[in-house]
Amino acid sequence: LRRRGGAFPPLARGRMSEPGRLRCLGLGLAFATMALDQLTKWWIVNFVMNPPSVIEVTPFFNLVLGLNRGVSFGIFSSDSNLSRWLLMALALAIVCALAVWLWRAEKLWLAVALGLIIGGAIGNVIDRAMVGAVVDFFDFHAADYHWPAFNVADMGITCGATVLIWDSVFGYQRDNFDGEKG
Repeated sequence: LRRRGGAFPPLARGRMSEPGRLRCLGLGLAFATMALDQLTKWWIVNFVMNPPSVIEVTPFFNLVLGLNRGVSFGIFSSDSNLSRWLLMALALAIVCALAVWLWRAEKLWLAVALGLIIGGAIGNVIDRAMVGAVVDFFDFHAADYHWPAFNVADMGITCGATVLIWDSVFGYQRDNFDGEKG
């Protein structure tokens, strides 16, 4: 049996299938988020915060150097090596589950969301492995109330989760890679 258009499937002729393009997009966003996160942390730690200080950028935004040994907002913070390794293992298990979900993704916004979350999670796991804590440096505040410091990885996770929730609530139709509804 010969396939219409030749003996080889479209991938062999240089065309990538839609699921393949979605996977590449998600993985590319994951890598870009992780790389940007690590680059900004390296720059902050080695140049901007050398020595550590509070740098007022605007009346509501500072650059600071914070080490978060817990999870979101410092919850479950501990100096224990056991908790560090458990948080890393949990994050990597979640990344694996999200990667399987990304592999099966059929919607553009789902691939975007999962890529951002995966990249952010990997960026924070790298911090825990290399530094023992997650490096945070963005500090937004109003008067004396400071939002917990965060980083680029946290922004990727938050934006990805927001897109994921938005798509679950409002993305009831299948979005093709090319943006067409179908």
